[in-house]
Formats: sequence, C-alpha cells, structure tokens
Amino acid sequence: MTKQQLIETLAAETNTTKRQVEHTLATFVNIVERTVAKGEKVSITGFGTFDLGKRAARRGVNPQTGAEIQIPEMAMPRFRAGKRLKETLR
Repeated sequence: MTKQQLIETLAAETNTTKRQVEHTLATFVNIVERTVAKGEKVSITGFGTFDLGKRAARRGVNPQTGAEIQIPEMAMPRFRAGKRLKETLR
C-alpha cells in the first residue's frame, strides 16, 4: 500500500477529506521523527514501537578499490511490531 492509497482508505473509512487525513498523517510522521531523534520511544499499544537503535562499528570493503575500511557506529531508526500486529500476521 502506498502513502496515497493509505490516505484514500483512511479518508473513506473515517468519512473525512483526503486533505485532512494527509495533514494528520504528516503530523504523525513528524512527531514520530522528532521524538525518536531525541532518543525517546513512541509506543502504540498493540501496533508497535518506534525507537532509536545503534548499529555497531564494523569492517567493510570499498567496492571500487577492494580496500578494507572501518564503518563507524551509527544510530538507526527501528520499528518493533506489537503483539496484536504479530498475531494478525499469523
């Protein structure tokens, strides 16, 4: 499902305009981005949790030269599915 399809489906199921749904969705995404960027979790009971994980430093290979390089540790956004979502997918 694309973002546009999600907006259309939400608008139809909530009897609101696409513009209102698009604004609400954009606001939701913005809030999640800001909160996770601060290192805090966003938990939606039954659906899942958005948080900030860390990818450990590791060795890699430069594909152009074949030289070994060191890739630094970096923060990565993460989503963990909640119980109800997992059960729905079984």
